[in-house]
Amino acid sequence: MKTEILRKIKAFAAKNVVMFIALLAAVITMFFVPPDGQYIGYFDFKTLSCLFCVLAVVCALKNIGFFRFVSYNIVKKCGTIRRAILALIYITFIGSMLIANDMALITFLPLGYFILSTTGKRELMAFTFIMQNIAANLGGMLTPFGNPQNLFLYTRFQIPTLEFMGIIAPHFLLAVALITLCCFIFVKDEAVTVGEAQFNPPIKHTVLYLALFALSIAIVFRGVPYVVGLVVIPLLLVFVDRKALKAVDYPLLLTFVFFFIFSGNMARIEVVREFFSFLLTKSTLLFSVLSCQVISNVPSAILLSAFTENYADLLVGVNIGGVGTLISSLASLITLREYTALNPTKVGSYILKFSAFNFAFLIILTTFALFV
Repeated sequence: MKTEILRKIKAFAAKNVVMFIALLAAVITMFFVPPDGQYIGYFDFKTLSCLFCVLAVVCALKNIGFFRFVSYNIVKKCGTIRRAILALIYITFIGSMLIANDMALITFLPLGYFILSTTGKRELMAFTFIMQNIAANLGGMLTPFGNPQNLFLYTRFQIPTLEFMGIIAPHFLLAVALITLCCFIFVKDEAVTVGEAQFNPPIKHTVLYLALFALSIAIVFRGVPYVVGLVVIPLLLVFVDRKALKAVDYPLLLTFVFFFIFSGNMARIEVVREFFSFLLTKSTLLFSVLSCQVISNVPSAILLSAFTENYADLLVGVNIGGVGTLISSLASLITLREYTALNPTKVGSYILKFSAFNFAFLIILTTFALFV
């Protein structure tokens, strides 16, 4: 019994490393800034509420196979392996805009494996997974709810929606062009076929969940008070799909909470504030990109937002900084986990290919951003 409990604790800890790092960081800063009345001001309750609502509805849609059904039928119409892989990558791109990058990978990586297996093209799995991973990390940057760090910065700085998309659009378009070019270079245009799908999402549930998703997006775009979503969405899901509420990524929400405490305390330590402020005045863009490579993009956005008002460069930096190292975005660890489970003997070669493609994208995108 004890062995089983320890195994579950270890598995949970391994899956949520960043959350525990955030907790440790928050606790350490508490020794320098003891808890007081200012702590409550650290938390961005709207960001947490929006994130919860979007995640809950996405889990409900995923439970009925909605995303798999839609993406399968798109891929089926492609006809060639290049088009199929491009469709998979574009679906992941679009999916990350709507359901966040980690959920897009959890949803569409299995579809990639299915398509490559049934068409006898498993040798393209590493390339496809890497491109899907890059698409998830860069595709989500176009919308305020596409990446968790976007949602935070969008609400933290009250960025107008059109301005937000205008800041990101050039970098997004370059990312699309680079990924498309890679597919034309590394994938031959050979004819393939896939079998018939064996699933159809129930219509009534699909309509309801899409309506709830529309409500979630309206909340993100400040069209509806977030309190409405916190009441309506959980209340309905309790009756129609309690599993969706259980499947919400609560460790991600807790990671935000812990990093709010960490960044709030760091901003109140004079030496730290002066140091980060100095670095960010030199180059908010470059420093935010480098920060992502070490502590990931979400923590970087929360931490650095306390030391700069240059939200445009910070926004670009923590988005393009999502490619690079394996820890620059938590979504990359999801891809590594999925690939390792399917190809346990090819992990080393996957990491080499992953690093080559990711750093190539990082260098090109960062150079472009510095001169735009």
